[in-house]
Amino acid sequence: MTMARSVLCLCAFACLLDAAPASAQGLIAEQRLAAALANEAVALAVATCAKNGYAVTAVVVDLDGVRQAVLRGDGAPVHTLDSAYAKAYTAASLAPVRKEDSTKAIFERISKAPAMTTSALAGLPNITFTPGGVTIMAAGKPIGGIGVGGAPGGNFDDDCARAALDKIKDRMK
Repeated sequence: MTMARSVLCLCAFACLLDAAPASAQGLIAEQRLAAALANEAVALAVATCAKNGYAVTAVVVDLDGVRQAVLRGDGAPVHTLDSAYAKAYTAASLAPVRKEDSTKAIFERISKAPAMTTSALAGLPNITFTPGGVTIMAAGKPIGGIGVGGAPGGNFDDDCARAALDKIKDRMK
């Protein structure tokens, strides 16, 4: 085989590899909220709770639990930073695995029938069963979680998180 022919074959092979889809190369494409939309979600959650007189913090995380946006509302106590993060983390990492959409759904299920696994899961870092974390879905798949902490009850935190997601849902397609 001549040198020119070898180079031509290598170039053709390289072009084929270049044209192959990313998944064929071993890469996985994942969706997550754009920074602007994640920031809008936390701002909407904090504003919704503030209208009801609740000083809260809101956190959006991706499926790996990495914070994408954080907003501590005026007057929100420092512990709300950790509370909101744990709720978002649990909503993103545990709720979808359990076929639930939120920490509220997990809380309601385990309140009716506490299981041995509940105590084991509760001992994991950043896991909470307190309502206020909602799984963020796009095209029917989980892409992250939003957590709200600081209202005088987890149900109110949950309401603020859901209200925020409801306002941006049309842009998560």
